[in-house]
Amino acid sequence: MNILPTEDAERKAIPIASGVLDYFPSALLEVAKVSKAGNDQHNPGEPLHWARGKSMEQGDTMIRHFMERGTIDPKDGLRHSAKMAWRALAFLQLELEAEGYPVARGAKEGRRDESTTIPD
Repeated sequence: MNILPTEDAERKAIPIASGVLDYFPSALLEVAKVSKAGNDQHNPGEPLHWARGKSMEQGDTMIRHFMERGTIDPKDGLRHSAKMAWRALAFLQLELEAEGYPVARGAKEGRRDESTTIPD
């Protein structure tokens, strides 16, 4: 299932590059670092993917990172604000999928592991 509209006018009305990527290039770079670090820690040797079954507490985890916004996590050197943004994107993606949007191509259900979170 394609998530983009098929009509030209509708497609042009969604400025993905100029309305998101061009606004937040540094922020998205930091979120990508969080994705990579989480995958390296919790899925070593596997291709980059969102192992959804390993941590499903998007809301609570997002708020914990919000409370530490503006600081660096000493455990891994990543920004709490970037971790919060990752969780916010995960929260939104799951919300949209629940409404019928297609499952993200980089997601795998994976096994629930109570000892880990992605990314913490």
